[in-house]
Amino acid sequence: MGRKPGSQIRQNIIELLSSTGEGYGYQIYLAYRQIFPKATMRSIYYQLRKGVQTGEIKIKAIRKIQGNYSWGTEAEKKIYALGEHAKAKGNSKVDDYLKKRAS
Repeated sequence: MGRKPGSQIRQNIIELLSSTGEGYGYQIYLAYRQIFPKATMRSIYYQLRKGVQTGEIKIKAIRKIQGNYSWGTEAEKKIYALGEHAKAKGNSKVDDYLKKRAS
């Protein structure tokens, strides 16, 4: 049988990207945790990768950030946006969150 092809977490990420236009992984995770039921960071990053595979999400840019990190002097930020197969339906929770954040 197997898993269903869709994911509620991935659909929520699509709704978020539909309203914001783009975002990097940790930024998406933080917003997700404020709007929707709890999901782990691991789940969010998994669904971002899976969304890239299915074409629902695309990597718009990859930025190298210089700094003093525990793993070295450089970090990579992937900027995500909606892919060509994304089907955003609109979500009032996302809209309410963005309105609160803007004021």
